[in-house]
Amino acid sequence: MNNQKGLKIALLFAVTIFTSTIQNVFAQATKKPDILLFIADDMTSVDCEPYGNPDVKTPNLLQLAKEGICFDNMHNATAMCGPTRQSLYTGIFPMKNGSYPNHAKVYDNIISIVQHFTKIGYRVALIGKQHYAPAASFPFEYLGGRNSDNGDGIDIKLTDADAWINKDKSKPYLLIVATNQPHGPWNRGNPNQYDADKITIPPYMVDTKDTRTNLVKYYAEITYADSLVGNCMKMVDNSSNKDNTLFLFASEHGSSMPFGKWTCYNMGLKAAFIVRWPKAIKPKTRTDILTQYIDVVPTLYEAAGGDPKTLRGNLEQTMQLDGKSFLATLKGTPKEVRKYVYGIHTTRGIENGSENYPVRSIQDHDYKLIWNMNYTAPFYCSGSKIGAKLYEGWLVKVKDDPKQLEHAKLYRNRPEFELYNLKKDRYELKNLVDEKSLQKTKEVLLGELKTWMNEQGDKGIQSEWDALKRLKGDTTKWRSSKD
Repeated sequence: MNNQKGLKIALLFAVTIFTSTIQNVFAQATKKPDILLFIADDMTSVDCEPYGNPDVKTPNLLQLAKEGICFDNMHNATAMCGPTRQSLYTGIFPMKNGSYPNHAKVYDNIISIVQHFTKIGYRVALIGKQHYAPAASFPFEYLGGRNSDNGDGIDIKLTDADAWINKDKSKPYLLIVATNQPHGPWNRGNPNQYDADKITIPPYMVDTKDTRTNLVKYYAEITYADSLVGNCMKMVDNSSNKDNTLFLFASEHGSSMPFGKWTCYNMGLKAAFIVRWPKAIKPKTRTDILTQYIDVVPTLYEAAGGDPKTLRGNLEQTMQLDGKSFLATLKGTPKEVRKYVYGIHTTRGIENGSENYPVRSIQDHDYKLIWNMNYTAPFYCSGSKIGAKLYEGWLVKVKDDPKQLEHAKLYRNRPEFELYNLKKDRYELKNLVDEKSLQKTKEVLLGELKTWMNEQGDKGIQSEWDALKRLKGDTTKWRSSKD
């Protein structure tokens, strides 16, 4: 009898242990991931080791790429800080969310990643650069930092971010680390680690002494930003949930040198984007699916167990997000989520910018079409004093080189349309818009661009004139065309 009783107890104990183990395995499998999104500032996509720059030192980004997946066709909707971040956080294109001029706020009834993730049980915080408004649309738990960097002291205290991560383990977290680097004036990092005479000048730039001097300072600051990426990776690696933490790096948009920021060229709109998630992502992988920053919110939401199709972008719950989830690609099954990616640029409201110079763009895997709507006027954008001075030096340097002079002048005086073969012309140096064999391509892309603009409520030149209203914020709520 005692043996039978002992056997029953042993059996019951074994069943209990087995059941508990199964429950723990299931709980781990279904546990929401922690999420850390690191955003650089004014960093051209190709200016790091994982994206082919032969000079700039970014060992931590290189390690992140080895452990995760690189997106080779990630794009911003606009190459300006505020509109870029607000489209990233809302999953909505700039014209529709209201923040299409630089430093403009979104419509008052727009909501963001904060509300979406708080609703499904996340703690949501941001440390560093904000550049969003109104606060009610982006109610992050703010951990401090600066919106610009004068080079003095510590501009972002990652120890505060680490403390916030570890203070509450009862909920998953979503943390955005938004640095000011490598945004000008390039006052961080050690420029002595670079030799100005030995760096390679990309072909969309003109090789001058000022170009080399500025690239050295810019590269040094990228290396500094890379060190912050490394510190954030260590924070995650030292946690108990490393394998189920999504670590994302985004380069924001291009640098403030000519043909980058303030434009719809790919050196402005394209982004370096790297994701590590040991639980789900195969290391050392790349994908060329077409994606945009507006796709990040629905992707993360689905990774957290939510249904991205249920997301709405306004308080009234009537606005569908523009973004699409690319979670399948993260998990190893590459799947296109969009046929085209789009770009928009507004000069109105920028310091010393053109009075009215709207630019729109569309591209697929093969071709990029840029529409300079008010092309008879000159393009000016002196939001960056460094870039403006650099450009004037370029014009002097190439005055006796017809080919280089033609390209340099393009920055200020553009045709109505520009068409580039992206497979053969990475830096968009040869405009093919007059090629007879490509007229059908141009017509298709222009038609699709106009359709998208109509869906966004984008009236082109008229919307450009109206941009100052958005800066003043006198149109407070987004309304659909059906309202």
